[in-house]
Amino acid sequence: MKKENINLEKVVFAAGCFWCTEAVFQRVAGVISANSGYTGGTIKNPAYREICTGRTGHAEGILVTYDPSIISFKMLLEIFFATHDPTTLNRQGNDKGTQYRSGIFYTTEQQKQESQLLIAQLDKAAVFENDIVTEVTELGPFYYADEDHQDYYNSHRSQPYCQIIIDPKVQKLKQFFKDQLKSTSLSQ
Repeated sequence: MKKENINLEKVVFAAGCFWCTEAVFQRVAGVISANSGYTGGTIKNPAYREICTGRTGHAEGILVTYDPSIISFKMLLEIFFATHDPTTLNRQGNDKGTQYRSGIFYTTEQQKQESQLLIAQLDKAAVFENDIVTEVTELGPFYYADEDHQDYYNSHRSQPYCQIIIDPKVQKLKQFFKDQLKSTSLSQ
């Protein structure tokens, strides 16, 4: 029996703390994997403690590998913009610094064009009170975060940060994008 040739695509979304973004995209049908890490900076193989200083230029982000035959890039963008504040420069809630900036690190010209088009449409429609400051940049090196940062929300749901900061993002996903959810226990 011949295996189907699946053409997977990748993109990195930065939307503040990567624990939040990972928790959201892990639950989306068509997303094969969502891994926490860093991109957009100036040093090789940065450590978490270096990223936290904000001096390396890296953003906390998640590498999303997805199947475009199941979920469109546009839908991923809609989920991305709906589950964080893309109008605050270098900040998400109490997390402040360039490492928490909003960004789309694309891997194809089509992703770049779709990202720029949707940002323009959202700004023109005044969907947000302020203009979107999300950077749209070609993906350079991506460095995976340490293992204790991977699958963080699913492993630490009882921690206050998860309950106060991440739970509302996951609930928003479930409320507004229920047709896009995986049908696994992870969706709980």
